[in-house]
Order: sequence, then structure tokens, then C-alpha cells
Amino acid sequence: MEHTLSRLLAHDRIRAARRHVERADAVTLARQAALSATPAPTGAETARGARVAELFREIGLAEVAVDQAGNVRGWFGNGNGSGPVVLAAHLDTVFGPEVDVRVTRRGHRLEGPGISDNARGLAALVAVAEALVTTGVTTARPILFAATVGEEGSGDLRGVKYLLNGTHNVGAQHAAPLPNAAPLHATPAAFIALDGAGLDRVIHRALGSKRYHVTFRGPGGHSWAAFGVANPANAVGRAAALLADLPIVTAPRTTCAVVGLGGGTGLNSIPQEAWLDLDLRSEDPRALAQLDVTVRAALERAADDENRTRSAGTPPLRLEAQLVGDRPCGITPRAHPLVQAAIAANRALGRDAELASASTDANAPIALGIPAIALGAGGKAGDAHLKTEWYENVEGALGIVRALLVAVAMAEVG
Repeated sequence: MEHTLSRLLAHDRIRAARRHVERADAVTLARQAALSATPAPTGAETARGARVAELFREIGLAEVAVDQAGNVRGWFGNGNGSGPVVLAAHLDTVFGPEVDVRVTRRGHRLEGPGISDNARGLAALVAVAEALVTTGVTTARPILFAATVGEEGSGDLRGVKYLLNGTHNVGAQHAAPLPNAAPLHATPAAFIALDGAGLDRVIHRALGSKRYHVTFRGPGGHSWAAFGVANPANAVGRAAALLADLPIVTAPRTTCAVVGLGGGTGLNSIPQEAWLDLDLRSEDPRALAQLDVTVRAALERAADDENRTRSAGTPPLRLEAQLVGDRPCGITPRAHPLVQAAIAANRALGRDAELASASTDANAPIALGIPAIALGAGGKAGDAHLKTEWYENVEGALGIVRALLVAVAMAEVG
């Protein structure tokens, strides 16, 4: 792969594409700020998606369309009928519609909710496509540029699962045909997600998660007169304590966190229901499955323990565990040509590669056996998922050049 990257860096049109990226750095930064200032809460990405579709058409991608999930697609190259390389970035942010997403500049720093995650990835996506089209690069495989919906939180990777549904039964709830969008006629040869800022990390391990909204329901009643009935609030407390005492698993790292809880109607009422939200995570699918079994057993025990204390003749608690998020885990091996291409690209740009794990759009293809990684799109950033999020364009162009090199290495430049 080192030889492949050396050949690419010496290729006249790839050199021209790199120069285009570097010359267009200010334009890319302006696009990033404009996209960031266009609200895109998870589930409401339409306005930002429409702007990305306009940009795709302006720069000359083919068959630009928005699919039924809301993903924006554009094609580069015709290839030879083989599986495409997919370069993707997610449209949505973690911020709700009430958040002011205007961008401000303070010196060299851009500040605004979502300015890095993932306005940077989207701007880089457009920049790579524009560089390839403008300089006339040809590839043996087509490249699909995709701006996806539903990557964050409750989106549960909805967009990328739908995107891959042309070749795999992923996300059955979104399994309708794909009108107005070019289908994936063949399994992708590689999938590269551009997510946030940075230049060092190569994310090849998919951090999986299962997320539950757990509800305990009982008869409720007056806190004095009905005392002795099974109390959903007590069951939530019992469950949280049991989960807090679970052994810590470090190899592979596997975690269970109580991330929210609530219930009750007043200071003198036993609640009829109480709830807690859980986030289970692991890099290993077997470990995640085992944790899932353990957590469910703890929830059942909490309900049973509370039911054993209730007054005779009163109804028992009912337990409902609703799965609200299911992100698969897995790995693209370090030895795979895609990971090696990213490592070699970092080295060619004078940077060491840091192999890492995270939860990104790459999770879905990895789980399907499609080689996939996620890359930062250059620059420095901080305060991700906070209203104070910021981005500084330090070596920003290098991040885009890295993405370009990895994409064309996998698409096989003609």
C-alpha cells in the first residue's frame, strides 16, 4: 500500500486534485460555516440535505438524488460495474430545533453547535468530490458520495442502514424501494465515513451499543394509604444499584451506564410508573450480547425484589424494556487494504496514524462484512456535542487530502 500511495502522489491528476483542495481551502471553510448554520436536528435534516444536494449538482456529480430516508447521493465515475467506494458524512447534529446554530468567528476559530460534528465532514465530502470532478481523475470503481441522515443518538444509524439496503437487508423498517435514487447494484468495495475534525485517528473498530428505555409499572396510589404496593420508583432504584455493581470488563472494554431516570406525579403519591434509560457498549459483539443478557436479568431481579415486598393481594409490577437503539459492532482488520491505505496516507502526509474505535456510520457496513473506516476531516476541534463547539482550520486541507487519497486508492485510479 505504501507503493500505491507513492504512485498516487506522483500521478499528475491526483497532484492537481491535491492542489485544488489546497487552493479551495477558504471556500471549503465558508461552506462548512454555512452548512453548520443550517439547522439539522436528527430527524429534521431536510434543509441541510437540500443544500448539500445543490452543492453536489453545482460541482458536477452525476445522478444527484435524495432517497426516501433523506440521504443525499451523488455519483462520480462510471467504473466497470464493480462495487463502488462509498464516501459518506452525516447531515444531522445532536442539537434540537430550539438551539441557535449560528456560527461566529473569533480570530482563527469558528464557534457554533455542530461546526465540527459534522459540518466539517460535510464540507470535506463536497471538497473531495469537487477536486475529483474538476481535475478529471478517472477511477476503475465508481465513487458514491453520500450525506446521510440519522447518525446521531436516536437516529440509530438510520440513514446508512437504509443506504445499504440496496444490497443488504439492513433496517427492515426502511426496506421500501428507493425511487429517485441510484441503487447500489453491487456490494461496496469500501466505505469511508468523514466525521468531525482531526488528522491522526483511523477508526477501524466499530463501537457497538444497545440502548433501552426501561419502564416499571404498578398500581400506584396515595403515599400513606396505599403504602405497601409495589413501587416503580423503588424498582428503578434497585435496578440502578444492581447495574452499578456489575463487574467492570476491560478486555474487551464493555460498559453499561444509566443515563437517565424519572417518574412520579407528586410528593404524596406512589407513582404508577417510573423509568430509566440505559446505554450498553462494547467493541466485541459477543461481549455486547452477554452484557445484554446480564442487564436484562438485573432488571428482572429488580422487579422481582420489589414485588416480593408488596402487600398481599396487591398487583405486581410490570417491566417493559424497549430497545430504542441498536448499533452493531465489529472490526475492519488492521491488515485490510483499506486500513493500510489510511495508515499509508497519514505517513505520506507526515503524520502517524492512531488506530481507534468509535461509533460512526462505519458501524453498519462493518457489521455487514463491508470494509469500512471513519476519518476526521482535518483541523482541530473541541467541545463536541456542546453549544460551545469550536473548530480551528489547522492543517484542515491535509485532512481532505487524506480522504481523497484513501478514496482513490480504493477506487483504483486509471
